[in-house]
Amino acid sequence: MSVRHQLDRVWPLWHEWVQITRFNKPVGSYLLLWPTLWALWIAAEGLPSWQNLIIFTLGVFLMRSAGCVINDYADRHIDRHVKRTQDRPLTQGRLTEKQALRGFVVLCLLAFGLVLLTNSLTIWLSFGGVFLAALYPFMKRHTHLPQVFLGMAFSWSIPMAFAAEANQLTTICWLLFIAKVCWTVGYDTIYAMVDRDDDLRIGVKSTAILFGDLDVTIIAILFAMAHICMLSVGLQLELHWSYLIGWLAGLGYLVWQIWAIRSRERMVCFREFRQAHWYGVIMWLALIISYAIKSSV
Repeated sequence: MSVRHQLDRVWPLWHEWVQITRFNKPVGSYLLLWPTLWALWIAAEGLPSWQNLIIFTLGVFLMRSAGCVINDYADRHIDRHVKRTQDRPLTQGRLTEKQALRGFVVLCLLAFGLVLLTNSLTIWLSFGGVFLAALYPFMKRHTHLPQVFLGMAFSWSIPMAFAAEANQLTTICWLLFIAKVCWTVGYDTIYAMVDRDDDLRIGVKSTAILFGDLDVTIIAILFAMAHICMLSVGLQLELHWSYLIGWLAGLGYLVWQIWAIRSRERMVCFREFRQAHWYGVIMWLALIISYAIKSSV
């Protein structure tokens, strides 16, 4: 008997939990993971502790999944009207609202258990992370800026990681935070462009709707602001010149994404959103190489 069949017998709803937590779609976790690693590397001035690497890697996946669960709970009545989301477990009744809320609490508690292995500053910061994760899904009903709240929620791992590794929050930490917020608002606006027609029809708000015909221009400005912050980080830390090469590679990638979405074609925007995390990889590698060379000189 296959593992899949055994799981079906022991836990019949496992398919639904994989779907609602997006464990089968890790792109969102990558978008959260790479900037968290930026913070760890910079706070440690090189290779961070293995304990923090494990804690924050697992924590990223747990909190991203928790965010997906509470997002689906918040959107359970909306998702049935959107082509991309109409088959989600809560929308179709394959999971109940109580099950979803319990799942959210369990995932948050597991993540908090990891945070308890760090220091008091990180523990206190974690409450802000949970608040932002729970708040974001409900913002699309009240403001055209839900992507800004998502940006803050996704970026909160940066001060947490910095606190865990350095036990302090510096100007560099907040520059990284601003960079991540701007980048997130940019790539999530690309994501919102995929659903813009459905959102307009059902009355859901987003930056893609707010920006209108200026969407690509404003995304380019947001990407530029994020990337300028990353340049400032490198200059203030006096990183090795190899970081500048990575920074230029990151700039090239962002320019390519803006060029690609200029048509605003739905599937192109969806593809570029799914590939947005590669910018995070590029900048992380730039930091790794710079610190490695700097420490060997």
